[in-house]
Amino acid sequence: MSTVYRVAGAAAGVAALTIGLTACGGDSLEKSGGGDSSGKPGKGALVIGSASFAESKILAELYAGLLKDAGYSTSIKTVDTRELYEPALEKGQMDVVPEYAATLAEFLNQKKNGPNAAPVASSDVDDTVRALKKLAGPRGLKVLEPGKAVDQNAFAVSRKFAAKHDLKTLTDLGKSQQKVTLAAGDECPKRPFCKPGLEKRYGIDVAGIDPLDIGSVQAKQAVKDGKDEMVLTTTTDATLDQFGLVLLADDKKLQNADNVLPVVNAKSAGSRKIADTLNKLNAVLTTADLTELNKKVDAERLKPADVAADYLKDKGLVK
Repeated sequence: MSTVYRVAGAAAGVAALTIGLTACGGDSLEKSGGGDSSGKPGKGALVIGSASFAESKILAELYAGLLKDAGYSTSIKTVDTRELYEPALEKGQMDVVPEYAATLAEFLNQKKNGPNAAPVASSDVDDTVRALKKLAGPRGLKVLEPGKAVDQNAFAVSRKFAAKHDLKTLTDLGKSQQKVTLAAGDECPKRPFCKPGLEKRYGIDVAGIDPLDIGSVQAKQAVKDGKDEMVLTTTTDATLDQFGLVLLADDKKLQNADNVLPVVNAKSAGSRKIADTLNKLNAVLTTADLTELNKKVDAERLKPADVAADYLKDKGLVK
Protein backbone atom coordinates (compact mmCIF):
# COMPACT_ATOMS: atom_id res chain seq x y z
CA MET A 1 0.00 0.00 0.00
CA SER A 2 0.99 3.03 1.09
CA THR A 3 3.94 4.13 2.68
CA VAL A 4 4.91 5.35 5.90
CA TYR A 5 6.74 8.51 6.73
CA ARG A 6 4.07 10.43 4.90
CA VAL A 7 6.48 13.09 3.97
CA ALA A 8 6.91 14.34 0.53
CA GLY A 9 7.85 12.87 -2.72
CA ALA A 10 6.87 9.29 -2.48
CA ALA A 11 4.82 7.14 -4.66
CA ALA A 12 1.48 5.46 -4.36
CA GLY A 13 -0.31 6.26 -1.22
CA VAL A 14 2.17 7.72 1.12
CA ALA A 15 5.71 8.80 1.05
CA ALA A 16 9.37 8.19 1.53
CA LEU A 17 9.32 4.63 2.71
CA THR A 18 6.80 2.18 1.39
CA ILE A 19 4.92 -0.62 2.97
CA GLY A 20 3.42 -3.11 0.60
CA LEU A 21 -0.30 -3.45 0.90
CA THR A 22 -2.07 -5.12 -1.49
CA ALA A 23 -9.41 -4.43 -7.15
CA CYS A 24 -9.82 -3.38 -9.93
CA GLY A 25 -7.29 -3.69 -12.65
CA GLY A 26 -5.86 -0.49 -14.00
CA ASP A 27 -6.37 0.54 -17.56
CA SER A 28 -3.83 2.85 -19.13
CA LEU A 29 -4.40 6.57 -18.86
CA GLU A 30 -4.98 6.75 -22.59
CA LYS A 31 -8.22 4.77 -22.24
CA SER A 32 -10.62 7.05 -20.46
CA GLY A 33 -14.00 5.39 -20.26
CA GLY A 34 -17.21 6.81 -21.68
CA GLY A 35 -15.62 9.31 -24.00
CA ASP A 36 -14.60 9.81 -27.57
CA SER A 37 -11.40 8.94 -29.42
CA SER A 38 -9.58 11.82 -27.73
CA GLY A 39 -9.67 9.84 -24.51
CA LYS A 40 -11.67 12.47 -22.62
CA PRO A 41 -14.73 11.21 -20.80
CA GLY A 42 -18.11 12.21 -22.16
CA LYS A 43 -20.62 14.48 -20.47
CA GLY A 44 -21.58 13.13 -17.07
CA ALA A 45 -18.68 10.64 -17.08
CA LEU A 46 -15.99 10.82 -14.42
CA VAL A 47 -12.68 8.99 -14.20
CA ILE A 48 -11.74 8.09 -10.63
CA GLY A 49 -8.01 7.65 -10.12
CA SER A 50 -6.52 5.09 -7.77
CA ALA A 51 -3.04 4.22 -6.60
CA SER A 52 -2.12 0.55 -6.77
CA PHE A 53 -2.61 -0.43 -3.11
CA ALA A 54 -5.75 -1.86 -1.57
CA GLU A 55 -6.84 1.11 0.49
CA SER A 56 -6.68 3.51 -2.43
CA LYS A 57 -8.65 1.07 -4.58
CA ILE A 58 -11.32 0.78 -1.88
CA LEU A 59 -11.60 4.55 -1.57
CA ALA A 60 -11.84 4.92 -5.34
CA GLU A 61 -14.67 2.39 -5.38
CA LEU A 62 -16.45 4.26 -2.57
CA TYR A 63 -16.19 7.51 -4.55
CA ALA A 64 -17.35 5.78 -7.72
CA GLY A 65 -20.35 4.28 -5.96
CA LEU A 66 -21.42 7.61 -4.50
CA LEU A 67 -21.05 9.41 -7.81
CA LYS A 68 -22.87 6.69 -9.73
CA ASP A 69 -25.74 6.95 -7.26
CA ALA A 70 -25.79 10.71 -7.93
CA GLY A 71 -26.26 10.11 -11.65
CA TYR A 72 -22.71 10.12 -13.02
CA SER A 73 -21.09 7.52 -15.21
CA THR A 74 -17.83 6.43 -13.58
CA SER A 75 -14.75 4.40 -14.38
CA ILE A 76 -11.66 3.69 -12.30
CA LYS A 77 -8.08 3.95 -13.51
CA THR A 78 -5.33 2.45 -11.35
CA VAL A 79 -1.83 3.93 -11.59
CA ASP A 80 1.21 2.84 -9.60
CA THR A 81 2.51 6.09 -8.19
CA ARG A 82 1.53 9.62 -7.23
CA GLU A 83 4.22 10.88 -9.62
CA LEU A 84 2.00 9.51 -12.41
CA TYR A 85 -1.55 10.06 -11.21
CA GLU A 86 -1.15 13.59 -9.85
CA PRO A 87 -0.10 15.05 -13.25
CA ALA A 88 -2.92 13.05 -14.86
CA LEU A 89 -5.35 14.71 -12.45
CA GLU A 90 -3.96 18.14 -13.34
CA LYS A 91 -4.37 17.41 -17.06
CA GLY A 92 -7.94 16.20 -16.66
CA GLN A 93 -7.10 12.63 -17.66
CA MET A 94 -8.53 11.83 -14.24
CA ASP A 95 -11.28 13.75 -12.50
CA VAL A 96 -11.22 12.56 -8.88
CA VAL A 97 -8.55 10.91 -6.73
CA PRO A 98 -8.60 9.82 -3.05
CA GLU A 99 -5.70 11.44 -1.25
CA TYR A 100 -4.06 12.05 2.13
CA ALA A 101 -3.83 15.64 3.33
CA ALA A 102 -0.29 15.88 4.71
CA THR A 103 1.32 13.58 2.16
CA LEU A 104 -0.12 15.41 -0.83
CA ALA A 105 0.67 18.80 0.73
CA GLU A 106 4.34 17.86 1.03
CA PHE A 107 4.37 16.25 -2.41
CA LEU A 108 3.11 19.46 -4.01
CA ASN A 109 5.32 21.56 -1.75
CA GLN A 110 8.44 19.76 -2.93
CA LYS A 111 7.20 19.76 -6.53
CA LYS A 112 6.96 23.55 -6.36
CA ASN A 113 9.82 24.45 -4.01
CA GLY A 114 12.29 21.60 -4.37
CA PRO A 115 13.23 18.56 -2.27
CA ASN A 116 14.58 20.66 0.59
CA ALA A 117 11.49 22.85 0.95
CA ALA A 118 10.44 23.74 4.48
CA PRO A 119 7.53 21.47 5.50
CA VAL A 120 4.01 22.88 5.24
CA ALA A 121 2.12 19.95 6.80
CA SER A 122 1.64 19.44 10.52
CA SER A 123 -0.46 17.46 12.98
CA ASP A 124 -3.15 20.16 12.71
CA VAL A 125 -5.56 19.04 10.00
CA ASP A 126 -7.02 22.51 9.39
CA ASP A 127 -3.61 24.12 8.91
CA THR A 128 -2.45 21.23 6.73
CA VAL A 129 -5.51 21.38 4.48
CA ARG A 130 -5.16 25.17 4.14
CA ALA A 131 -1.56 24.70 3.01
CA LEU A 132 -2.64 21.95 0.62
CA LYS A 133 -5.37 24.10 -0.94
CA LYS A 134 -2.90 26.94 -1.45
CA LEU A 135 -0.56 24.62 -3.36
CA ALA A 136 -3.27 22.73 -5.25
CA GLY A 137 -5.32 25.68 -6.52
CA PRO A 138 -2.75 27.07 -8.99
CA ARG A 139 -2.44 23.58 -10.48
CA GLY A 140 -6.13 23.44 -11.31
CA LEU A 141 -6.94 21.13 -8.43
CA LYS A 142 -9.73 21.51 -5.89
CA VAL A 143 -9.31 19.96 -2.45
CA LEU A 144 -12.55 18.82 -0.82
CA GLU A 145 -13.17 18.57 2.89
CA PRO A 146 -11.09 16.09 4.94
CA GLY A 147 -12.84 13.15 6.54
CA LYS A 148 -12.45 11.56 9.95
CA ALA A 149 -10.51 8.59 8.58
CA VAL A 150 -6.75 8.97 8.99
CA ASP A 151 -4.00 6.76 7.59
CA GLN A 152 -0.69 7.86 9.03
CA ASN A 153 2.44 6.42 10.62
CA ALA A 154 1.80 4.43 13.79
CA PHE A 155 3.69 2.24 16.22
CA ALA A 156 2.57 -1.14 17.51
CA VAL A 157 3.72 -3.48 20.26
CA SER A 158 2.62 -6.96 21.26
CA ARG A 159 -0.46 -7.28 23.45
CA LYS A 160 1.69 -9.12 25.98
CA PHE A 161 4.25 -6.28 26.12
CA ALA A 162 1.47 -3.66 26.39
CA ALA A 163 -0.27 -5.52 29.20
CA LYS A 164 2.94 -6.18 31.13
CA HIS A 165 3.89 -2.48 31.15
CA ASP A 166 0.35 -1.01 31.15
CA LEU A 167 0.81 0.71 27.79
CA LYS A 168 -1.94 2.43 25.80
CA THR A 169 -0.07 5.45 24.44
CA LEU A 170 3.41 6.39 23.33
CA THR A 171 3.59 8.61 26.40
CA ASP A 172 3.02 5.50 28.53
CA LEU A 173 5.93 3.80 26.79
CA GLY A 174 8.23 6.76 27.43
CA LYS A 175 7.27 6.86 31.12
CA SER A 176 7.82 3.11 31.44
CA GLN A 177 11.53 3.62 30.68
CA GLN A 178 11.54 0.39 28.71
CA LYS A 179 14.20 0.16 26.04
CA VAL A 180 12.84 -0.90 22.68
CA THR A 181 14.26 -2.23 19.47
CA LEU A 182 12.16 -0.86 16.62
CA ALA A 183 11.44 -2.74 13.39
CA ALA A 184 11.28 0.24 11.10
CA GLY A 185 13.60 0.36 8.14
CA ASP A 186 17.05 1.87 7.85
CA GLU A 187 15.86 5.46 7.32
CA CYS A 188 14.19 5.62 10.73
CA PRO A 189 17.17 7.13 12.60
CA LYS A 190 17.07 10.17 10.29
CA ARG A 191 13.31 10.66 10.05
CA PRO A 192 11.69 13.21 12.40
CA PHE A 193 8.53 11.09 12.59
CA CYS A 194 10.48 8.00 13.65
CA LYS A 195 13.41 7.55 16.09
CA PRO A 196 14.24 11.27 16.63
CA GLY A 197 10.59 12.15 17.23
CA LEU A 198 9.98 9.20 19.55
CA GLU A 199 12.98 10.18 21.63
CA LYS A 200 12.43 13.94 21.69
CA ARG A 201 8.65 14.12 22.07
CA TYR A 202 7.99 10.99 24.09
CA GLY A 203 11.28 10.23 25.83
CA ILE A 204 11.25 6.70 24.42
CA ASP A 205 14.57 4.88 24.63
CA VAL A 206 15.03 3.45 21.13
CA ALA A 207 17.97 1.16 21.75
CA GLY A 208 18.20 -0.13 18.20
CA ILE A 209 16.64 -0.26 14.75
CA ASP A 210 15.87 -3.56 13.06
CA PRO A 211 16.04 -2.58 9.35
CA LEU A 212 13.08 -4.58 8.12
CA ASP A 213 10.62 -3.31 5.53
CA ILE A 214 8.08 -1.04 7.15
CA GLY A 215 4.94 -2.80 8.28
CA SER A 216 6.04 -6.00 6.55
CA VAL A 217 5.14 -9.50 7.67
CA GLN A 218 8.75 -9.98 8.76
CA ALA A 219 8.72 -6.81 10.86
CA LYS A 220 5.46 -7.70 12.62
CA GLN A 221 6.58 -11.29 13.12
CA ALA A 222 9.77 -10.00 14.78
CA VAL A 223 7.65 -8.17 17.36
CA LYS A 224 5.31 -11.13 17.82
CA ASP A 225 8.32 -13.39 18.46
CA GLY A 226 9.88 -10.94 20.92
CA LYS A 227 12.93 -10.24 18.77
CA ASP A 228 11.85 -6.58 18.62
CA GLU A 229 9.55 -4.67 20.95
CA MET A 230 7.89 -2.28 18.51
CA VAL A 231 7.11 -1.95 14.80
CA LEU A 232 6.46 1.04 12.59
CA THR A 233 3.25 0.59 10.59
CA THR A 234 0.14 2.65 9.80
CA THR A 235 -3.12 3.45 11.59
CA THR A 236 -5.17 1.42 9.12
CA ASP A 237 -2.98 -1.70 9.16
CA ALA A 238 -5.56 -4.48 8.96
CA THR A 239 -3.25 -7.36 9.92
CA LEU A 240 -2.19 -6.40 13.46
CA ASP A 241 -4.61 -8.82 15.12
CA GLN A 242 -3.05 -11.71 13.23
CA PHE A 243 0.26 -10.99 14.95
CA GLY A 244 -1.17 -10.19 18.39
CA LEU A 245 -0.18 -6.53 18.07
CA VAL A 246 -1.83 -3.32 19.24
CA LEU A 247 -1.23 0.31 18.30
CA LEU A 248 0.00 2.79 20.89
CA ALA A 249 -1.85 6.08 20.55
CA ASP A 250 0.12 9.05 19.24
CA ASP A 251 -1.27 11.18 22.08
CA LYS A 252 1.17 14.07 21.60
CA LYS A 253 0.55 14.22 17.86
CA LEU A 254 3.98 13.43 16.49
CA GLN A 255 2.58 12.42 13.11
CA ASN A 256 1.23 14.75 10.45
CA ALA A 257 -2.51 14.96 9.71
CA ASP A 258 -2.98 12.46 6.91
CA ASN A 259 -6.76 12.61 6.83
CA VAL A 260 -8.37 11.03 3.78
CA LEU A 261 -9.91 13.53 1.36
CA PRO A 262 -10.98 13.72 -2.27
CA VAL A 263 -9.02 15.91 -4.69
CA VAL A 264 -10.65 16.79 -8.01
CA ASN A 265 -9.79 18.48 -11.27
CA ALA A 266 -11.42 21.88 -10.71
CA LYS A 267 -12.51 22.29 -14.31
CA SER A 268 -14.00 18.86 -14.95
CA ALA A 269 -15.20 17.92 -11.47
CA GLY A 270 -15.29 21.09 -9.42
CA SER A 271 -19.07 21.38 -9.13
CA ARG A 272 -20.94 21.76 -5.86
CA LYS A 273 -22.93 18.61 -6.67
CA ILE A 274 -19.79 16.49 -6.90
CA ALA A 275 -18.40 18.01 -3.71
CA ASP A 276 -21.64 17.44 -1.80
CA THR A 277 -21.82 13.87 -3.08
CA LEU A 278 -18.28 12.96 -2.02
CA ASN A 279 -18.50 14.84 1.26
CA LYS A 280 -21.27 12.48 2.39
CA LEU A 281 -18.59 9.89 3.02
CA ASN A 282 -16.69 12.22 5.38
CA ALA A 283 -19.47 12.21 7.93
CA VAL A 284 -19.41 8.42 8.13
CA LEU A 285 -16.04 6.83 7.29
CA THR A 286 -13.77 6.46 10.32
CA THR A 287 -10.22 5.16 10.71
CA ALA A 288 -11.67 1.99 12.25
CA ASP A 289 -14.03 1.59 9.28
CA LEU A 290 -11.18 1.98 6.81
CA THR A 291 -9.08 -0.55 8.71
CA GLU A 292 -11.95 -3.04 8.57
CA LEU A 293 -12.41 -2.45 4.84
CA ASN A 294 -8.69 -3.04 4.31
CA LYS A 295 -8.98 -6.27 6.30
CA LYS A 296 -11.75 -7.54 4.05
CA VAL A 297 -9.53 -7.02 1.00
CA ASP A 298 -6.05 -7.77 2.36
CA ALA A 299 -6.88 -10.65 4.71
CA GLU A 300 -10.20 -12.02 3.45
CA ARG A 301 -9.37 -11.48 -0.24
CA LEU A 302 -12.67 -9.84 -1.13
CA LYS A 303 -12.85 -7.48 -4.10
CA PRO A 304 -12.56 -3.73 -3.37
CA ALA A 305 -15.66 -3.07 -5.49
CA ASP A 306 -17.76 -5.50 -3.47
CA VAL A 307 -16.43 -4.28 -0.13
CA ALA A 308 -17.13 -0.65 -1.06
CA ALA A 309 -20.62 -1.40 -2.38
CA ASP A 310 -21.58 -3.23 0.81
CA TYR A 311 -20.27 -0.40 2.98
CA LEU A 312 -22.20 2.28 1.10
CA LYS A 313 -25.40 0.28 1.38
CA ASP A 314 -24.87 -0.58 5.05
CA LYS A 315 -24.37 3.09 5.90
CA GLY A 316 -27.33 4.24 3.83
CA LEU A 317 -25.18 6.38 1.57
CA VAL A 318 -26.65 5.04 -1.68
CA LYS A 319 -30.12 3.99 -2.72
